[in-house]
Amino acid sequence: MNAKIENTEQFEREVEQVCQTYLSASDNEALGIHTVSVDEKTGIQALERAAPTKPMEPGKPERIEYEYERHGTTNLFGNLNVATGEIVAPMFSETRTEEEFAENIDRVVATDPNAGWVFVCDNLNTHFSATLVMLVAILCGIPWNSLGKKGKYGILKSQETRKAFLEDTSHRIRFVYTPKHCSWLNQIENWCSGLSRRVRRRGSFDSVSELQTKIGNYIIGYNQTATPMKWKCKGWKNKLSMNV
Repeated sequence: MNAKIENTEQFEREVEQVCQTYLSASDNEALGIHTVSVDEKTGIQALERAAPTKPMEPGKPERIEYEYERHGTTNLFGNLNVATGEIVAPMFSETRTEEEFAENIDRVVATDPNAGWVFVCDNLNTHFSATLVMLVAILCGIPWNSLGKKGKYGILKSQETRKAFLEDTSHRIRFVYTPKHCSWLNQIENWCSGLSRRVRRRGSFDSVSELQTKIGNYIIGYNQTATPMKWKCKGWKNKLSMNV
């Protein structure tokens, strides 16, 4: 929770931008522009307990077996619609490459292909990759010959030039980035914490596929009663207030 602030003015500007993105999400949703908080939850372990969990009894808490067998891991790309609180087009993967992140974004956009999209994410390098830039260019009808060449020139030249392209507010699909070391400003992090408490921490899974099925079922149930986070913070200078 301790941000490493190198440039105070820039940091405050970036925090305010994220907060304003959240605060305007409902109005934008009404205009057909979806605001989505996105991140990867990596290394979710399929742990099978050595013995069944003993349920609560009068005067006794639930007792969970501490010994377990590992059956592998999975990654989850979570996409939280800020205006509705729903999880959109979740995707499981074995790794979290730039191609997979771009695939996740493509899947989300495909749920409403002609809408506007604003994605909030952290500064992981796969979140402003050449693959993602090319995907956004395709979806927004931007000519490939205007992108340049990775590592050489143009939009694709560096992380900085790619990030600037993805942040361009004139694009139908654009990205807003949390400040470095501030991924906790990303609303999906709160949802992932709930997923860990309610599914993984107390569960027992005999395979990765069973783990993925239970997470998928949890998401279905969650979406039936989903509500948006009541975000009140307008910027770093104001007291941070985030009520679920």
